[in-house]
Amino acid sequence: MARLSKELQRYFFEEERPDDITLCDILELAGERTFGFLLVLLALPSALPIPAPGYSTPFGFVIFLLAVQLMAGSTRPWLPERVNRFAIALPKAQAFVKAGIPWLQRIEVLSRPRLTPLCTSRLGRILLGSIIALMACSMMLPIPLTNTLPAIGVFITGFGLLDDDGAISLAGLVICLLALTLTTSVLIFGVAVVKEAIGLLKQGMSGLFR
Repeated sequence: MARLSKELQRYFFEEERPDDITLCDILELAGERTFGFLLVLLALPSALPIPAPGYSTPFGFVIFLLAVQLMAGSTRPWLPERVNRFAIALPKAQAFVKAGIPWLQRIEVLSRPRLTPLCTSRLGRILLGSIIALMACSMMLPIPLTNTLPAIGVFITGFGLLDDDGAISLAGLVICLLALTLTTSVLIFGVAVVKEAIGLLKQGMSGLFR
């Protein structure tokens, strides 16, 4: 089976495509490698160092659905019809893919089947799915610093699933744990700021009525 970077190059740049690409189209392209393939592509826009406003939340939601099904032991993902029809303009998709192909090629040089139980066993998939689900929740938060690193973690973990490379998935999990730490810190800081603001507001209001 051809490398993912070559398949994407062919699909998006060498063959004629409609003006919009749907998730249903991507499912057909994925073939037997659906979970890893979809996770890589859905995480790509948010993982790249280019602006991708508006994609982290809907793609994070779909990644969450995939993660739950991965934990449940599904062999082929199911997505609601409305999600399957979600479309992205071809030029925008091509821009993401063009920026992502060099990163894919770097990983492909290292990728090969190893530590396969992490990607193929029920326990391994439950572990991967649970961490990916947490990253998907982080991606859906409309808060700075909670999108990019989780998406990078999902991207690398998904690539490991794609080639049954447990070592790469393990590296992705490490990044996911770092992302979880960052997201937790941001949320704790945000709660502390809100509490402080509410305290100051109460003090100001009580001063007005003295």
